Amino acid sequence: MRTQGGETELAARLTEIVRAAPSLMRVLTTVRSLDLPDWLVMSGAVYQRVLNHLTGRAPDYGIKDYDLGYFDPSDVSYEAEDAVIRRVAAAFDEPLKSAVEVRNQARVHLWFEAHFGEPYTALSCTAEALERFASPMSAVGVRLERGDRLHIEASFGLADLFALRVRPNPWRLSRHFERATASALRRWPELRIEDREAQR
Repeated sequence: MRTQGGETELAARLTEIVRAAPSLMRVLTTVRSLDLPDWLVMSGAVYQRVLNHLTGRAPDYGIKDYDLGYFDPSDVSYEAEDAVIRRVAAAFDEPLKSAVEVRNQARVHLWFEAHFGEPYTALSCTAEALERFASPMSAVGVRLERGDRLHIEASFGLADLFALRVRPNPWRLSRHFERATASALRRWPELRIEDREAQR
């Protein structure tokens, strides 16, 4: 992760929190063994662990799934992605088998607008997907490298996450910000919400 100022310290704190979550580490270790191209475990599986740590909750509180993105532009067919989905599922036992959700980020632009009603241009790598998230707080992904080094991607940095601050993505306003924020606030009422007007 490219860091500046206090980001190095925040990255170290995030690394400690991730390593203290056994189920997340199990996912990261297992996916590493599958050798998928340009993969990251993203979103709630990562940032919600930080919220739990900061608010004194159990590591797995509120965790619904594990978003696993990889990037393979060589074949963007549904069939190729489905083969990877099946391969990943076969590597896990329940409950993780049903909780790991796999998407080839090289083909998201093919279905996103029809599903969510918003335009979505093609990505160039998995980390670029984080730039499209509804809020900077949630735009974080991790990968366990060989040698057990934790690689962190955070397009907007980690300051919002560790400040429990939720604000709209300044690069791409999403119509789903309010809905996502309301859902998070029900589970973590300690969050500080900044609305769209505060961004102007």
